[in-house]
Amino acid sequence: MNSTLYRLALVPLAALVLGACGETAKLPFEAGVGPTPQLPAPHKTLIPTVKVSEAIGWTDTAGPTAAPGFKVSALARNLDHPRWVYTLPNGDVLVAESNKPPKPEGSSDGGSGLIAKARQMVMGAVMKRAGAGVPSANRITLLRDANGDGTAEVRTVFLQKLTSPYGMTLVGNELFIANADAIVKVPYTEGETEIKVAPVKVTDLPAGINHHWTKNVIANADGSKLYATVGSNSNVGENGLPAEEGRAAIWEIDTKTGEKRLFASGLRNPNGMGWEPETKVLWTVVNERDEIGSDLVPDYLTSVKDGAFYGWPWSYFGGNVDIRVQPQRPDLVAKAVAPDYALGTHVAPLGLAFSDKRGMPDAFSNGAFIGEHGSWNRNPQAGYKVVFVPFIAGRPTGAPVDFLTGFLSADGKAQGRPAGVALDKSGALLVADDVGNAVWRVSRSSQ
Repeated sequence: MNSTLYRLALVPLAALVLGACGETAKLPFEAGVGPTPQLPAPHKTLIPTVKVSEAIGWTDTAGPTAAPGFKVSALARNLDHPRWVYTLPNGDVLVAESNKPPKPEGSSDGGSGLIAKARQMVMGAVMKRAGAGVPSANRITLLRDANGDGTAEVRTVFLQKLTSPYGMTLVGNELFIANADAIVKVPYTEGETEIKVAPVKVTDLPAGINHHWTKNVIANADGSKLYATVGSNSNVGENGLPAEEGRAAIWEIDTKTGEKRLFASGLRNPNGMGWEPETKVLWTVVNERDEIGSDLVPDYLTSVKDGAFYGWPWSYFGGNVDIRVQPQRPDLVAKAVAPDYALGTHVAPLGLAFSDKRGMPDAFSNGAFIGEHGSWNRNPQAGYKVVFVPFIAGRPTGAPVDFLTGFLSADGKAQGRPAGVALDKSGALLVADDVGNAVWRVSRSSQ
């Protein structure tokens, strides 16, 4: 079949998949939440469930709705796909305006054949519909709210010509940035609004197909080590296990030398990270695997143990085997660590920020804020909001509480999608909204 006929043959199959909702959830959403979620039998279908909200953005004055006792202001609007936020010590806010980098020439995400090619076409259409099909701005923008009214008066291009930047962390007078292919750094002086020098590479990160391109980075308390997230190159290894070398993992990197080692593995797509304030333990949020039903697999929040393996791709939530992955590895399944806390199926958690008492009342002062980007492989939809998971004695307890909602319109379209979250200098919550192209600030109504 020539290439033109081949593409024409794919169109009806791709349209069928994109137009199909597929199966629906049989369990209540809450069944997939908490330390011991219900895990029904997998529901594998030829045509995956596809239900993604069309990205429409906000009107000029509209925005999401905060929990009672809080107000929302737009720190900045009209950004270009803002994915991540980071607060500098002087209160300035850095925003990574970023999207997926181009695939290397000749690469294939998902294998070959008619079904695989149709799947790739469908996923491209899904990402475009979800608002993720725009080119990457490849820059970091600085926002400064000098008078504390919740709106930035200063907005400058802080650093540009990056490679799909995402996470950022300041160690001393050096700002480290997680590009899609490397950790880089630039010198920083407090108060400056633009970096003109070229970034210096600290260490390479696994790249290539970049089925999951987002890379986050944080530092430990003394700044001697960095921790970088690297998502998988596939859903469940369909691009071959060699393509997963060093991926689905968190790396520990020496700040001064760039030398690195695998800190934890088997984490399909970790994103947000944070140090739990009471225990000083590292936690992360992880996007689990797709295409085995609306009730599987719950995404999760978990502490990260040095040297631990969390199951991907061979199993999930401990020893629950995924039979799609061949060859099987019962030895690895046997040592897979079950995550601490399920967030629900397909909510797509990205941002993670631990709270404190500076800007939050008691009900929201001990726990984790999580930006849930929203589902595409679940019917009905899930996520599309920011939730708060309460903690007691360094552990999650109780059900997540809705903190910032209203991202979906009454007819189910995405006015926004929350991604990265961070606390500002006062303790208010900042939320990067990559469909609404805004950074929201959520503060107490009395502030």
